[in-house]
Amino acid sequence: MINSSNSPSATLADKTASTVASVAEVEPEFPDPASGSSDSEQHKDDGDEDSDDEDEGSVEPHIGRKVVMVTGVAGFIGSHCAERLLARGDVVIGVDEVNDYYDVRLKRANLARLEALAGANENFKFFEGDICDTEFITRIFETEQPRWMLHLAARAGVRPSIEDPFVYIHSNIEATTRLLELARVHGCEHFVFASSSSVYGGSQKSLFSESDDVSNPVSPYAATKKSCELIGYTYNHLYALPVAGLRFFTVYGPGGRPDMAPFKFVDRISRGAEIQQFGDGSSSRDYTYIDDIVDGCLRTLDRPCGYQVYNLGNGEPTRLRDFIEIVQRNLKRQAIIKVLPDQPGDVPRTCADITKARTLLGYTPKTKFADGMAKTVSWYQTEFAPRQEQDGEDGKTMVRATSTISFRSELI
Repeated sequence: MINSSNSPSATLADKTASTVASVAEVEPEFPDPASGSSDSEQHKDDGDEDSDDEDEGSVEPHIGRKVVMVTGVAGFIGSHCAERLLARGDVVIGVDEVNDYYDVRLKRANLARLEALAGANENFKFFEGDICDTEFITRIFETEQPRWMLHLAARAGVRPSIEDPFVYIHSNIEATTRLLELARVHGCEHFVFASSSSVYGGSQKSLFSESDDVSNPVSPYAATKKSCELIGYTYNHLYALPVAGLRFFTVYGPGGRPDMAPFKFVDRISRGAEIQQFGDGSSSRDYTYIDDIVDGCLRTLDRPCGYQVYNLGNGEPTRLRDFIEIVQRNLKRQAIIKVLPDQPGDVPRTCADITKARTLLGYTPKTKFADGMAKTVSWYQTEFAPRQEQDGEDGKTMVRATSTISFRSELI
């Protein structure tokens, strides 16, 4: 294993230099994405899934209680990561502006869940405000002194970024840079942030690897995420601050974002609304269950290793026709499908190459898509739909998901 050095007497620069040197000695050669490695190669054999000998990866994890700042803590991924951190005994300093990109009631419900989990102790503190508010965010660093950063706050969405690129520059680039600078000043041990698989948006490859050239983003959103990766590299280079960017591949599960395909399909088929299918349904995309993403986030956080970028996906794509059939089966409802021609520029198959995350972090997705969607449908029927019905009776409404499912725009 690579020892990331947990000694409190070691300086941040010494620890990082030692870690990076060790990585250079033992880091394996990752396969060429063009060499055609199969989906099955990225997963353990079925017989290994229940093994007690869980792979910890080649980077030794930091052991001990952490004070972690989680930005975007009211969101889907942020709230689930915070829940896991609290469950293992860490202190979570949550920050979120709770904007209305999607229904804020979902975000408030996430916060209520975290507050209930923390109970009367002070392991969870929440601060509502804009990360780019210098006085606001600086005061939090000074009073709470977080030493570990899980920066998941961002303005998401490919299409909206084309309509208003400026808010994406503010929320993604400016906010990330401000946090990096504060993390540097306050001696943070590791800065982990959400990048996006959207950086691969212009690629015609079917297997996406961290070594791919992503210097030509096709949306302002993707451009901001690539910019965050670059500024993260710069801070590691100048100040030896350990930084890791996580390229998520369409995350789904209970409490998921309403603008993503898994939620859209469940919602619209459940209500008998039409969905639009582009092409013959043979195209496939990589979907990652929330528990697996949380596992990848925490594995990364615990393993400072110089500057790194990791794909966090499932590594096992699902065909569109199978996706629809799985949702229909779980809802016990037939979908109303409008078949449209393939969209120009779409590729037939995309998949995350998770070799690097598996090797260095021990990241191995456990949840099959059919199982994850069954849990998502159960949550929708037992929690989300009844709440929507009650809100309707109270005169409240939520903007429903559109019927268009564009896989290129589903990359997050």
